[in-house]
Amino acid sequence: MENHKNQEEMVKEAMEEAKKAAEAAKEQEEMTQEETAEDNAENDCEAELEEAPEEEETEETEGEKKGFFKKKNKKDKKDEKIEELTDRLKRQMAEFDNFRKRTEKEKSAMYETGAKSVIEKILPVVDNFERGLMAVPEEQKEDPFVQGMDKIYKQIMTTLEEIGVKPIEAVGVEFNPDLHNAVMHVEDEEAGENVIVEEFQKGYTYRDCVVRYSMVKVAN
Repeated sequence: MENHKNQEEMVKEAMEEAKKAAEAAKEQEEMTQEETAEDNAENDCEAELEEAPEEEETEETEGEKKGFFKKKNKKDKKDEKIEELTDRLKRQMAEFDNFRKRTEKEKSAMYETGAKSVIEKILPVVDNFERGLMAVPEEQKEDPFVQGMDKIYKQIMTTLEEIGVKPIEAVGVEFNPDLHNAVMHVEDEEAGENVIVEEFQKGYTYRDCVVRYSMVKVAN
């Protein structure tokens, strides 16, 4: 009986200790939960405090960026003036270049016109030299005066050739209206069709431009 009683008391004591241990564990758990909640609350507060400046900085940064881009998009008056003057200078340079080219072209055309005018006045002198030399009898061709005239004629022709004046081929070639002026036509079985058989006045070109057309007789 005593042993049985002792066992029951031991069971009761064990149950009471277990009950106390369970209550202590429960209290400890509640305390732990409260501390955790407090810690979380503090951490949330700290996080909010830390995030708040970042958000402000972000807002400020975005504002600064917006302001920066606005400043970039909006040109400075000084830059606008520089661009305006640069554009004006480019236009004036282009106009001057066009004026220079046009002036050079006009000068060249004036020079060509003046040169042709002078050559046209010299050609009758050449014609007279040729007629005079052709009229000299064979026995007088060795005369010093005639030889002097012949040398002057050759010198004139060499000078004209050096500046670009060339005689137009006529006798024996096909008639070309761009070079020849037909003043007579003749039927000649020995000559080809549309071929020049006689030249009345020699024609000349200056730099591939006709100064005087050849006056010719054309066969067939």
